[in-house]
Amino acid sequence: MDRNSADTARPVRIPGKDHPITIERNPSRVVVTVAGKVVADTRNALTLREASYPAVIYVPREDAEMGMLERTEHTTHCPYKGDCAYFSIPAGGERSVNAVWTYENPYEAVALIRNHLAFYPDRVDTIEEMPPEGRSR
Repeated sequence: MDRNSADTARPVRIPGKDHPITIERNPSRVVVTVAGKVVADTRNALTLREASYPAVIYVPREDAEMGMLERTEHTTHCPYKGDCAYFSIPAGGERSVNAVWTYENPYEAVALIRNHLAFYPDRVDTIEEMPPEGRSR
């Protein structure tokens, strides 16, 4: 994988026993809403668990209303996952600025989250996990 010169200056850390990262298919239907509108609705979400951080649900872009999102200039970098881009959700107003993040070219150890979006719970109305049909929690 080619990396530009800015990337080569940054260390790439590999998940391990001191900083574990797991990615699993989430069996639930996941629905994300903002301002009473559905921003994402999927049965193909992933759950990423990283060290002692809270679990994060990643939704495939194809199951999100990308027309409701507006890319921002904000970026961050994670030494375990790579460069991160952000989207705001204009329907949510100021609260929903940079509410969505994505790793468009994640490092190999977390390649499964490519083409997925994650949502800050406090910047959207709900991130609801519904049990699969025919099963109760």
